[in-house]
Amino acid sequence: MLLNLLLHTIEQDETYRDKFMELFQEKEIASKTTLLKEGEISNNMYFIKKGCLRLWFNNEGNDITFQFFFEHQGVSSFESFFDKKPSLFTLESIEPTTVVFISRKSIDMLIRHYPELKDIFYKILIQRMGNYAKLFLSRIKNNPQKRYEELLQENPEILQRVAQHYIASYLGITPISLSRIRNRK
Repeated sequence: MLLNLLLHTIEQDETYRDKFMELFQEKEIASKTTLLKEGEISNNMYFIKKGCLRLWFNNEGNDITFQFFFEHQGVSSFESFFDKKPSLFTLESIEPTTVVFISRKSIDMLIRHYPELKDIFYKILIQRMGNYAKLFLSRIKNNPQKRYEELLQENPEILQRVAQHYIASYLGITPISLSRIRNRK
């Protein structure tokens, strides 16, 4: 959705269409491909055409899944991307994925030529912050059963496409606990 809006905005101006479309690169990646490692500075923003990516971090040797991203979503370690600071997360594919990506330098150039694109990036950031707040509140106020029920209701695609150990990590529980919760249903 945002990818289409971004590309549509650029395509409307024939003067820059060919030049700017070249700023986007498409890449097919295998499952378990790391696009960004925790501690690196994020230099690219990705838009998923097909597949699934996850953001995760290392907590004393355990990988903790923070968020999943599917088709038509934009993803980066935004804090790192915009502030040019080391990423708090690793970004990796969990199934074969096709992404379109653009560098920070190219985005800066696009925004200079198309100031209205700031609104699109602003919407991406606001949506992402809303997701963070919702996840944070869910972890504080809900037990694992309730978190699973919310996931089932709001994001059933995750349950259909993502391995159980990643889902358990995302919910803050063990795979065994997740199995017990699923068996209660």
